[in-house]
Amino acid sequence: MSDIVFLQVDVEDSASVAARFPGATILPDLPEDIAGVCIDATIVSSFIGLDWNKELLSSLPKLKLLCTRSVGSNHIDLGYCHSKGIVVCHVPDYGSHVIAEHVFALLLSTLRHIPEADRKVENGEFDYHGLRGVSLRGKTIGIVGTGKIGRKTAQIAAGFGMNIVAVDKCRTIELEDLLHVRYMELDQLLAESDIITLHLPAIKETHHMIDAHAFSLMKDGVVLVNTARGELIDSAALLDALNSGKVRYALLDVLEHEHNFEENKELIAHKSVVSTPHIAFYAEESMRNMYEDCFDSIDEYQSGKDPTHIVHPPTVVCDLQGVEKG
Repeated sequence: MSDIVFLQVDVEDSASVAARFPGATILPDLPEDIAGVCIDATIVSSFIGLDWNKELLSSLPKLKLLCTRSVGSNHIDLGYCHSKGIVVCHVPDYGSHVIAEHVFALLLSTLRHIPEADRKVENGEFDYHGLRGVSLRGKTIGIVGTGKIGRKTAQIAAGFGMNIVAVDKCRTIELEDLLHVRYMELDQLLAESDIITLHLPAIKETHHMIDAHAFSLMKDGVVLVNTARGELIDSAALLDALNSGKVRYALLDVLEHEHNFEENKELIAHKSVVSTPHIAFYAEESMRNMYEDCFDSIDEYQSGKDPTHIVHPPTVVCDLQGVEKG
């Protein structure tokens, strides 16, 4: 077995991996026996969807560098890695702009009825009746989380002439000064927004933050966009809100039960739900950046340097009310 293993490599990316690391083991999927495949590896690179827990990590005695091709690292037992001297690297920002762009791809295609219009023309009906859309200009968009992706979303929203409100533990002053973003408490944002878009990680404090109470505070006919993590939304409460008309459209790139697809079937089939299979991040540019950052981390490690993108716990001081559920 190779001392470098790349897991979950799409066929489109395998050539670039092989060119950079000719002796690496490159696998398109997760093998059943991950430990067996990686037993001799000192360096492993993978994507999300694999739980790097203590049990798995302890079965890889030669592992020295674990490079996840993702921003988040909550699928890795960082404490165990630290205790065993395993360096963990990530990709801090492989393409926040492409995820923000997907927010507006979902909004524009839905609010301007692009799929329906295309089907109509293909069926020989060159007729605009029944396809009256909704403009973004002048609408209030509520951005929940103004990290890299949320900030890019705000920049695009400003270009459309939208009113922008936001909630986060920390304010980004430039958003206030340059884009006239108004920070506020979550309940106020829910009440004021015509469109709400979520850009937070899935952690204990954010689990089901959009629940029945949150929906009760929203405007009737609100549009909800989620390109972050499915666990932010209580799926049952969302289904109720859709059925009542409280939510006009739910535009979902992520689902709460992605690993148990049957539980999402009723939600996905709803006439007011548009869903995509977690593709917001998936663009040529972002995938190239994802691999290049990982390659650089491996090169730096092999040359005896501390990799630039080692995962470190954040050290921030935030004095605003958080986004926890009330």
